[in-house]
Amino acid sequence: MFKIIFVIIGSLIGAGFASGKEIYIFFMQYGKNGILGIFLTGLITSLIIYRVLMITKTFEIKNYNKFLERVNWKHERINKLINLVVNFFLLSSFYIMVAGFSVYINQTYNIPIHFSSILFVVICYIVFIKNVNGVIKTNELLVPIIILFILFIGFRNIEYGSKINISFNDYKSINQNLFSNWIVSSILYASYNSIIIIPILTTIGKLIKSKKQIMKVSIISGVIIVILAICIITILTNNSNNIKYMEMPLIEVVENYGIIKYIYGFVIISSIFTSAVSTGYSFIKNVSNKNDNKLLVAMCVSAVIISNIGFSKLVETLYPLFGIFGLIQIFQIS
Repeated sequence: MFKIIFVIIGSLIGAGFASGKEIYIFFMQYGKNGILGIFLTGLITSLIIYRVLMITKTFEIKNYNKFLERVNWKHERINKLINLVVNFFLLSSFYIMVAGFSVYINQTYNIPIHFSSILFVVICYIVFIKNVNGVIKTNELLVPIIILFILFIGFRNIEYGSKINISFNDYKSINQNLFSNWIVSSILYASYNSIIIIPILTTIGKLIKSKKQIMKVSIISGVIIVILAICIITILTNNSNNIKYMEMPLIEVVENYGIIKYIYGFVIISSIFTSAVSTGYSFIKNVSNKNDNKLLVAMCVSAVIISNIGFSKLVETLYPLFGIFGLIQIFQIS
């Protein structure tokens, strides 16, 4: 059961989440309401996981296409639209991972973004033309490590809260104009995550043995996401008010944690790499049944160009947009 949960959490935690940027954009900027938003997102995520796994278990669905046929009543045009959105999401996620890696290297080691992005896509390209089974296993290994480190740093802040002046009462709305939209932001966050989590759930549904297990997996997954998000907020509140201007705010915070910053840096890089390979490879396989070298080159070159837009700008622009499209799937399974 926990192997399934780790797969789910691994798909939800990427560079945006682990770096703290997503948490700031979708929750923290709304002050105290952002905490409520995290609980709302956890609830919606649990419901999505439960509903999808129930459908796959009941109708013995083993792949995403069969799932789309079931929930869309075999409407081919709707299926094609959703497949198009999913492919666009996978490609965009690959771009965001490349941008995230480049920003991290530039922010930490002051290496030009062009150089780091080229190096990163070259490594990805090598993996794309070879077997990626090892990368998938590595991702499964790293997920528990990422969870443990976020929990460790988060609880460390809570434990010494009196010394570092961390208090949930200190949360204030950084953007007063958006303060009333925390509910919309929470729904969009759960919605855009559903775009990638639903295809994964349809493939692991066969590992579920009972409906009772589905309930446990859904609840535990949602609770873990809530706890990790709150831990990240407690970490970020130990920083200055310049968080909104940082590309990767959590990286700045752990600079004060001695050797932990290097370990967490390795975890971030590993998470970015495995996410980039997973999303990029999935996009290639969805578009072409074989490793089209021209398509691979075009994807990698375009990633280098687009990475100059900036990690935070890509997250701020694309993720909410995907959240709107993700509502289509949520509506279909409800």
